Amino acid sequence: MQEFPPPPKAAEFIELIKKRVGEVKNSGGTRETVTVDWNGQPLNVEVIDLPLSGLYYNPATHRIRAQRTHDAEKNSALESDPWSQEGQDYLQDLLRAEPADPIRRDPAFDKLKESLKEYGQNDPGLITHQGILVNGNTRAVALKELGAASMRVGVLPESFTWADINAVELSLQLRKDHRRDYSYINRLLAMEEQASLGRTPDVIAKAFRIQVKTYDQERWILRVVRDQIERSENGKAALRLVDFEDHQEKLKELHRDYSKLAASDPDRAETLKETRMAAITLGFSKTDVRHIEEGFQEKYLSPALPPHLVPEAEQEESISVPGLGLSVPGASSRVSAARELNRRVLQAKARVAASETSEEEKRAAQSLQDDVRKAFDKAIDRAGRDARLRKRKQIAPERLMDACAAIELCVVELVKARASHSLDEAAFDEAAVKLRDSVRQLAQQAGRSSHQPGEGVKWLLDAATLERD
Repeated sequence: MQEFPPPPKAAEFIELIKKRVGEVKNSGGTRETVTVDWNGQPLNVEVIDLPLSGLYYNPATHRIRAQRTHDAEKNSALESDPWSQEGQDYLQDLLRAEPADPIRRDPAFDKLKESLKEYGQNDPGLITHQGILVNGNTRAVALKELGAASMRVGVLPESFTWADINAVELSLQLRKDHRRDYSYINRLLAMEEQASLGRTPDVIAKAFRIQVKTYDQERWILRVVRDQIERSENGKAALRLVDFEDHQEKLKELHRDYSKLAASDPDRAETLKETRMAAITLGFSKTDVRHIEEGFQEKYLSPALPPHLVPEAEQEESISVPGLGLSVPGASSRVSAARELNRRVLQAKARVAASETSEEEKRAAQSLQDDVRKAFDKAIDRAGRDARLRKRKQIAPERLMDACAAIELCVVELVKARASHSLDEAAFDEAAVKLRDSVRQLAQQAGRSSHQPGEGVKWLLDAATLERD
């Protein structure tokens, strides 16, 4: 758990808070409190009015933890001195920015600002005894923009540690009535933090109101994201956590497909993961990424890649087991090729986005991205056409299976109707005539399409012929 030193003039602010709390207690009027969840028990804390100029944004807030990586230089300054004007300004910029693109202002922030302007502050924020905002960081930014001088806040006990502060913030965020959820990556980071504190998957899943299998999926996704970031590093350039904010559904579908395939063929599962992650990095849509299935690399992508992007063929690697003098098979050449292509895409994406990259390097990286994207475009288009063809081939059999299921249900209902003497025989006879006509039409078309009919089609043709005779 990251610890932060007290902010400047903390002692003076502590005295101001004590004075305001004392005034509220001694006023004799109705006192406002806010309830927080503390160790599974409700904790009521006093609410007071404090000047916004004396409050500090929380550098440990889960709300923008991923977004802090947006600007490495500013993030470094924030970590070295979180209470400096530069660090606090960076936090303020991130709190009103769009989670997936911190350069842009978040429309949700402007809605919050409009709500505060029209209705005022409905719910109090929450601060430490030193004036650090635990809950209400975004509201504080909006109130400052509106020109407000003060903010209503509840004050946590002086004994609270940073671990306590983070736990309280998380419990407030996970309340069902909370108005603004964490962004996707920040939610994953919050789960990771809870695991680092020694909490079990069952406890964490319950806190986040999800199933344990969903928790396992989210942890797998964060591991994959961190691996992608690590492999994208090339000098000063690297991808950031925020670069994966918009890919939630694509990453979840990847986990589902990867898990199914890994049970029978781990190598093909790894190839699928690497190829899909390259497509996700290149910005392909969810529907496009779905066409990247087992065998996509060999059948569609490799033929579409220009020669300079085709990784050199490698023999299957082997990994020696220390102390035993044995070797076990490593990643196949298929997996190695997919990993190499994905690595090049990751590093190219990082170089294009990095401010330290020279213009010549950016042009080369952009050219590589464009070439790979064109190859993926062709491959996905071919895979999509083949998938649509396979689907058309399956439509007729699936319709017939649906009809069989309906007839089986009809048998059950017919038995029930006869047992209760409630069968409408005239209506049933009319439906049977319709069935006869439909079977005759089906047999006619099946006879035209089958040069060597199988057992089922042969029966269908014989049944139609017998009916006509």
